[in-house]
Amino acid sequence: MTVAHVPAVRRQSNRVALAATGVVALVYLVVAGAVIAIATKDLTDQLDHRLTESFNRLPPDQQTPDGPPPDPGRDPGRPFGAPFLLWFIAADGTVTASATTPVLPADLHEVTGPVTATVGDTQMRVAGRDVGESRVVVAQSMETVTDAQQTIVLGVVLIAPFLLAGVFLGAVVIGRRVAAPIEAARRRQLEFTADASHELRTPLSVIEANTSLALAQERDAAWYRTTFGRVDRESKRMRRLLEDMLWLARFDAAAAPPAAEPVDLGVLAHQAVDRFAAIAETRRLRLTVGLSAEQVVISASPELVDRLIGVLVDNACKYAPEGGTVDVTVAAEAGRAMVTVDDSGPGIADEERQRIFDRFHRAAGAANE
Repeated sequence: MTVAHVPAVRRQSNRVALAATGVVALVYLVVAGAVIAIATKDLTDQLDHRLTESFNRLPPDQQTPDGPPPDPGRDPGRPFGAPFLLWFIAADGTVTASATTPVLPADLHEVTGPVTATVGDTQMRVAGRDVGESRVVVAQSMETVTDAQQTIVLGVVLIAPFLLAGVFLGAVVIGRRVAAPIEAARRRQLEFTADASHELRTPLSVIEANTSLALAQERDAAWYRTTFGRVDRESKRMRRLLEDMLWLARFDAAAAPPAAEPVDLGVLAHQAVDRFAAIAETRRLRLTVGLSAEQVVISASPELVDRLIGVLVDNACKYAPEGGTVDVTVAAEAGRAMVTVDDSGPGIADEERQRIFDRFHRAAGAANE
């Protein structure tokens, strides 16, 4: 990966990580809000149940009070968690309560079902019930609900930074790992495009130079024959390169790989050797094919296997020294089919061998051959 594109990949990874963190933060807030709402409702329902139960637990002498009622919250034997406040409201509107009980707001004198209200600067859950001609109003502090809400909010606030930081860092790492091979493939494709442009420029330059010389002045027939021979060779070279690029584009655009069928590797090896026999002869190469005693058949796409063998033989003929050898052998060993193309050329450097199947990759110096 080139230095110029490293910051771009990192910026893109950071943007993706920020987007992922934002989504997680939004989901986290929604879930936290739901947890707080569920916990609040559950605890409030418990308070309402306790208020309802408190009416049934009033002593019989409190049904028709003659004086200030005792505070049920001070009863050591009470089964409830938070203290209760109790008011008796007579038919004439007189409110009776213990000395420690705050004044009941007037708008709560006729309360029935449990409601949330502020009594004496404290948020409480309040309920009331008619008792004969009087009314009894009971309240319980919502401190347990408030404490639970604060505990949950505190937990959410403490966990959020670590969670979001972990999500961001994880997304950055994953994003860079995913982007790295994509960027590497893009870089190889750019290198391939540059090489293809160079390869196309060379035959075009040769063709242009020869046609310019041919048009500059009258030449004899032998000169024209030699010149047009050069033009023919360069045009064929350019055509092969364009066909390779078009084949690769069609292969990438195919919805599914070609169908597999029985393929005789010996037949394809013979065909490849026949195709390159003329090229081998012009370079005085000894091009041979060797087959095993038994027929070697595999299930594959004939087109792809034929092209693979052709590429190997083509490279061998191209890089083998003039007067050298290119041997193609087909064999089966331990249940595996093998096609070997061996030439007397320089071979592939050790550091390049791990990348021979990388798309668009060309070994150092190959572009100049």
